[in-house]
Amino acid sequence: MGGAALADSDITTGRLLLLEYERIKEEQRSRITFRDNTFYATLATMAAVIAAVLQAGGTPSLLLLIPPVSIVLGWTYLMNDVTVSAIGHYIRTELTPRLTAIVADDEAVFGWERAHRADDRRVSRKALQLAIEFMMFVVAPLITLVVYWLNDGPHPGLLAVSVVEAVGVLVLAVQIVLYADWSR
Repeated sequence: MGGAALADSDITTGRLLLLEYERIKEEQRSRITFRDNTFYATLATMAAVIAAVLQAGGTPSLLLLIPPVSIVLGWTYLMNDVTVSAIGHYIRTELTPRLTAIVADDEAVFGWERAHRADDRRVSRKALQLAIEFMMFVVAPLITLVVYWLNDGPHPGLLAVSVVEAVGVLVLAVQIVLYADWSR
């Protein structure tokens, strides 16, 4: 610690900052788990709807269940992902400098919070993540809408619903791109 003794107030502040770090990391882990489970829930829901369509003799109107599920779960996934990133940003920009000011300058504080973002493959990982999110929450529901539209004469009311769903999916697509965190 640079040879200098820490004052009692610095020790207390340091303990509080470490406690905050532990709590916020718990929140981050919880949100990561929830986010990942949202992805799996979307897969399971899509599989269930497709199975129902096949069991019902190919009733294409059931496919209209996939876009709203994809929108709701996609938005939930995205907001949890954004919060996970915001927590990491807070740790890097708020907690780390405050704790670093208490300990010696030459000691690494929460080094992992920066190191994993400095990886040379971060951009390719983020691009792959974006592609997977698009396949799950944008491409899959749009494919189901196209299948519905190409099927023999969609009902006019359901056709209007499907157009609204398509707009919702496209809005989600824009949000996914806007919230993508490419920064190191």
